[in-house]
Amino acid sequence: FALGQEEARCRHALERAGEGRRVALISSGDAGIYAMGALVFELLDRAPDQGGVSDAARRAQVISAPGISALQAAAARAGAPLGHDFCAISLSDLLTPRADIIRRIRAAAEGDFVIAFYNPVSRKRRTLLATARDMLLDHRPPDTPVLLASNLGRPQENLRYRRLDALDVEEVDMLTVVLVGSSNSRLAQLGEGPRMYTPRGYARRIDGDLA
Repeated sequence: FALGQEEARCRHALERAGEGRRVALISSGDAGIYAMGALVFELLDRAPDQGGVSDAARRAQVISAPGISALQAAAARAGAPLGHDFCAISLSDLLTPRADIIRRIRAAAEGDFVIAFYNPVSRKRRTLLATARDMLLDHRPPDTPVLLASNLGRPQENLRYRRLDALDVEEVDMLTVVLVGSSNSRLAQLGEGPRMYTPRGYARRIDGDLA
């Protein structure tokens, strides 16, 4: 199946399962996070005459196996940037209205969440990441650490750290996940190189403020 044929791929897998076959539907990362898991259950939830799959396919047992999503892989490579509250936002406006994406970015910025941006750019969509950067700069310091993690798990894997105010859209492609720290996130310069983390609050206990 070609890129963009996710629905046909899911239908094919479900119908083969309805025939009694053992079927594995493979997604990169975790199938339930910005992947085909949701589409599978959407098709199962629809009646056959309303765009769903056959009754036989609807009787098939579906087991969702957990995977490692891009935000988890990127965080592990970086250190511990998800050590406190975080969220994930897809910047793809193919299925989600741009106004809804902007509203979610604003809420995450005001809430000071660490943010993992999925689908940050495409060939035609180049401006939404810059809009997100500018919105975040209204709520957190310009030197907030940002991780650009590309081709995670592949031989071409590449990690780059940037300041929020220096985030350049031209450095980002479709295979990049962008992790933007909160106002408390830090980039520690260690012997092995820079590592990004977000404190959970234990420093107060270490310093004796929580006696």
